[in-house]
Amino acid sequence: MMTGRERIETVLQRRRPDHPPVSCWYHFSHDQQSGPAAVEAHLRHLDKYDLDFLKVMNDLPFPRGEVNAVNTTADLRKIKPLDGDHGNLSEQITLIRELARRVGKDVLIPTTLFNPWAILRQMTRPPSHEHGTPKLDGQDDRDETISKLLAEDRAAVRSALEALARTLAAFARAALDAGASGLYMSVRDDWVNTPANGPETYDELVRPADLIILEAAKTAPLNILHVCGRPQNLPRFSDYPVHVLHWADRAAGPSIAYARDRVKPTIAGGVDNLKTLPKGTPADVASEVADALRQAKDRPIIIAPGCTFDPRAVPEENLRAMVDAARKGYA
Repeated sequence: MMTGRERIETVLQRRRPDHPPVSCWYHFSHDQQSGPAAVEAHLRHLDKYDLDFLKVMNDLPFPRGEVNAVNTTADLRKIKPLDGDHGNLSEQITLIRELARRVGKDVLIPTTLFNPWAILRQMTRPPSHEHGTPKLDGQDDRDETISKLLAEDRAAVRSALEALARTLAAFARAALDAGASGLYMSVRDDWVNTPANGPETYDELVRPADLIILEAAKTAPLNILHVCGRPQNLPRFSDYPVHVLHWADRAAGPSIAYARDRVKPTIAGGVDNLKTLPKGTPADVASEVADALRQAKDRPIIIAPGCTFDPRAVPEENLRAMVDAARKGYA
């Protein structure tokens, strides 16, 4: 029987392991975001469902340096690169180091980070520990603020994004040194290429910042790109230097069948985190896993929900059904 690490490595080589790798994740409560409580929460989740890799959650507010909130172009110019262990980033490094020590070499542990656009969007409001399941539709006041700043000084937004990328790249290097297996980087193009911002804004401003971060993690064995929301153009991310491309194929699209011949990285997904996991039956969940494997055809994939889920709403038997169906995947 293969270890979780061996299953992931086999899939990344475009070969079939003994069964498809499977994992899932959710935002832990506020008192489990750092320190020993965070370590134990991660380990309980890993052991409870016998997952093939462990996504290290990262929900502490991003350090802002001299900036309290970003509402003006003057605020943008205050954003400077920080050390990779500055502020709350040091708590994440400590978490990674202890998890790496506890899980050993057989379980890969990529650490979560949000790309510079997502961080800048967060910074238009006061810091918060609150996180929930993703909202697939709709802009809000944060997007309006960034659109206003882009209209006033596009170069200042570009410089701020690059400074945030430099901080995140420094964090990525520190995370790998602490034992992380790579990055799970969340991006979202439907927040960016809006009518107000222009259809090329992602490629113009955000992609260069994303690549600064991924360059810092290029030696890692497992870098995952999560395209959150409703991807406007999933193939745009196909040539990102990552091992895995993950998105909400059920809730947001496009389908695995669409992506199968259009993206180069290994595909992860297959289970609806917003409807089937909380509202379906174990049989419904197992059916989605089987269908995902049918859509992938001869291309090995990683089974996972499309994004985070609400643990208060999802029955444990549905998560166990997802894992069990993956274990029987090639039978």
